[in-house]
Amino acid sequence: MGETGGTAADEGALGAGDLGGELGARATLVQFSTAFCQPCRATRRTLAEVAAMVEGVAHVEIDAEAHLDLVRRLGVRATPTVLVLDAGGRIVTRAAGAPRRADVIAALGRAV
Repeated sequence: MGETGGTAADEGALGAGDLGGELGARATLVQFSTAFCQPCRATRRTLAEVAAMVEGVAHVEIDAEAHLDLVRRLGVRATPTVLVLDAGGRIVTRAAGAPRRADVIAALGRAV
């Protein structure tokens, strides 16, 4: 899945308040979506399935249009964009486009 950490936007950790939900105890899969994004639907299913398979992993979906400040802060340029956060809320991996299940699982392995 995409690039690994190291962006100017990840200078700290994201908290539950930033994401409008709770962070996973081990990792969090954050998905930025828009209402008319077809690949976002497939991404939602994939991330929800992986989160259900791995204990302590949460999936949080964020409406990019309703959270433009966060989108700008994190440099989200396309939907879907997926961020994999570690238990502390730090971005471990990010990718644009619909990820494959195997890639999500591999990215989680780096986060936990």
